[in-house]
Amino acid sequence: MSPSPHGASGHGNSALAGAAPPSASSISEPAMVMVFQNIQATPLYTNTWTPRSAGAYAGTCIFLLILAVVFRALIAAKIQLDHRWAAAAYSRRYVVVAGQTPASERIQNDPNASTATLVTSNGVEEKVVVVQRPLEGNAPFRFSVDLPRAGLVMVLAGVGYLLMLAVMTMNVGYFMSVLAGVFVGDLAVGRFGSSEAH
Repeated sequence: MSPSPHGASGHGNSALAGAAPPSASSISEPAMVMVFQNIQATPLYTNTWTPRSAGAYAGTCIFLLILAVVFRALIAAKIQLDHRWAAAAYSRRYVVVAGQTPASERIQNDPNASTATLVTSNGVEEKVVVVQRPLEGNAPFRFSVDLPRAGLVMVLAGVGYLLMLAVMTMNVGYFMSVLAGVFVGDLAVGRFGSSEAH
């Protein structure tokens, strides 16, 4: 009978049973650092994007700052587009007015009227009147609105996750660059992204 790898009884120490041999742990990925560090050669996104000089490190930090500004601008753009789409969906409703003679028919019946195109405040069809409805409830599904919105949210999520991965490197320079980018971005476009402006 050959000896069991788990001890003589076959039921070895459960703490040791799950441990990997020392040779296997040396080839595994490096453990994630859980403290802030300021190592200049911290990889960003891939091992090939590892700053090897002070200039490359500064360029990486500037990239992260710009990416954070773009992220903040995308958030403001989404809020602006949501307001615009909601206003377009709810503020203009056309209601047919019963018994109203269109201006085009009045002009046709008038012998003194000259031939011309008439545009009224109601647009081409004069039997309608524009009414406004307060924003309440959900807007109906419109492919021309919901497709761009979904694309914008996808881009926002992608940029947000890229910034999150940069912060998760625990590099102080990367972290401060993301914070500075959010600050500069909000300073530049924050007023466009606030709901109080509407």
